[in-house]
Amino acid sequence: MARMKFLCDAERCIECNGCVTACKNENEVPWGVNRRRVVTINDGVVGAEKSISVACMHCSDAPCMAVCPVDCFYRTDEGVVLHDKDLCIGCGYCFYACPFGAPQFPQAGAFGLRGKMDKCTFCAGGPEKDLSKEEWQKYGSNRLAQGKLPACAEMCSTKALLGGDGDVIADIYRQRVFKRGKGSEVWGWGTAYGKPDQKAAPAGAKS
Repeated sequence: MARMKFLCDAERCIECNGCVTACKNENEVPWGVNRRRVVTINDGVVGAEKSISVACMHCSDAPCMAVCPVDCFYRTDEGVVLHDKDLCIGCGYCFYACPFGAPQFPQAGAFGLRGKMDKCTFCAGGPEKDLSKEEWQKYGSNRLAQGKLPACAEMCSTKALLGGDGDVIADIYRQRVFKRGKGSEVWGWGTAYGKPDQKAAPAGAKS
């Protein structure tokens, strides 16, 4: 089965925020919650400015899952990290553990006052029955159950944001890097999915 992943090509992102709008429109995200956002690095520095679309990366070893005291997180067979809002107590541990700042809360405040956590679902819904009214009300659209990809990736005008089978999008990015001759490092990829194991040097080889 395919392992679902996100990849944002910083060489293509134009900071249009189309992905952010698509996510809000598709899932009717609550006011004050941003499941996806565009971050600009080295803002204003000529030649060094890059923009990246950031959301939950559905990590292979998700730190949010490790710290949640009520185990509200779970991983689907496709590698998508989802959560059960009926179990969430709004403690905020996941927010502090996540390297991407993905967990969002509808309200500010101390423990117990911030409400149920919300985050990107890879447009895969939640634990309720697929495409049910209950699933829609709590988690938004379940596009994966309809055979579709996340709305943010499908709406990206420059195809900077890729979402889907990790092997497929890795091949797409590899071809881009080969053609343009730069941009081999992908922001967040190693943090979310781990880095490939380095092969041991053969015996007698010079370092």
